[in-house]
Amino acid sequence: MIPICLITGFLGTGKTTLLKRIVAENRARKWIYLVNEFSALDVDGAIVSEENPDVVSIPGGSIFCKCLVTEFIGQMTKIHEQHGDAEGVVIEASGMADPRVIADMLTETQLDQHFELANIVSIVEPRSFLRLIHTLPNIIHQVEAADLVLLNKCDLFDEEQLSETDQAVRNIKADANLVRCVKSKADFPIFGNTNKHSNLHGEYAKCRDPNYFTFTTELNNPINPAVVETFVRENEESIYRVKGYFQSLEGPIYFDYSKAGFSIAPVEPGKTQGLAWIVDGGSEGLQPQFKKAVAE
Repeated sequence: MIPICLITGFLGTGKTTLLKRIVAENRARKWIYLVNEFSALDVDGAIVSEENPDVVSIPGGSIFCKCLVTEFIGQMTKIHEQHGDAEGVVIEASGMADPRVIADMLTETQLDQHFELANIVSIVEPRSFLRLIHTLPNIIHQVEAADLVLLNKCDLFDEEQLSETDQAVRNIKADANLVRCVKSKADFPIFGNTNKHSNLHGEYAKCRDPNYFTFTTELNNPINPAVVETFVRENEESIYRVKGYFQSLEGPIYFDYSKAGFSIAPVEPGKTQGLAWIVDGGSEGLQPQFKKAVAE
C-alpha cells in the first residue's frame, strides 16, 4: 500500500511553501507529488516541478469535485502502474477543498486497494482564518479533518492574534494537534497516522460553485506591478486570490495576493505569462475591469 499525505489550507496560507520544503528535504525518497490547482492556470504545479520532476498537476477545480474525480482516478492509477515502487504520495489540495470526502473517494473508486490515507495536514494563518472562518465552511472542514494543524506565518502577527487563532482552531477541534511555525517549517512525520480516518465523511464539491468565479488574464505587454496591486486593493472584498507571472518594466515578476496579503518578487525569465484569479461568485465584472485598468 502506498501512503498518502494530504495538505490542505485556504488560499495563501503556505501549502506550496510546505510542499517545496518537503520536496527539498526528501529528494532521495521515492515520493510522488500531486498538485491540485483550483484555477485553470497551473502556477503551483510549475513551481513545485522546478524542485522535483515527479509532479502531477490537476488544475481547473477541486479534486474533491465529481467533475475531476475521473481525472483524479486516472492520475492515481497511473502513479500505481508507473510508480509501483513509490514510497508515498503527497497531495496539495486546492485551497477551496473540503478534504473530508477523500476517505470515501478512495473507497468508492477502489483506489484504497493501492493507497492508504496516512496523514492530513491543514495550514492556517491568522489574517485569512479569522476573516473567513464565519463565511467559508470549507475552512472549518479543513481543520475538522486534520491530523495536524500548522499555524503558519507566526512571525507576521503578535501574540494576541496568534492566541485568538489558536482558540478559534480549538473551538472547531478541541483536541487539535496544533504547531506554530514560520514559512511552513515544522518537523512532523509526513506519513504518520495510517488508518485513523474511518470516521471521515464529507460531500463532493459542486462542479460549478456559485460562490466562486475563476478566470485567467494574459498579460503580453510590460505592466507596472503597482497598477495590479492597486486594482486588487480597490476590489479586495471581492477577490480571494490572484497569482501568476507578468513582465514589468524592470523584468519578470511573480505576483501573489490572497487574504493573507501580498507577495511580489522578481523571477527568472521564461515563466508562462498570465494571472489566475479566484473571486466572489458575483464579481464576474472584475475581468473586463482589470483589462481596462492595465490598458490605461
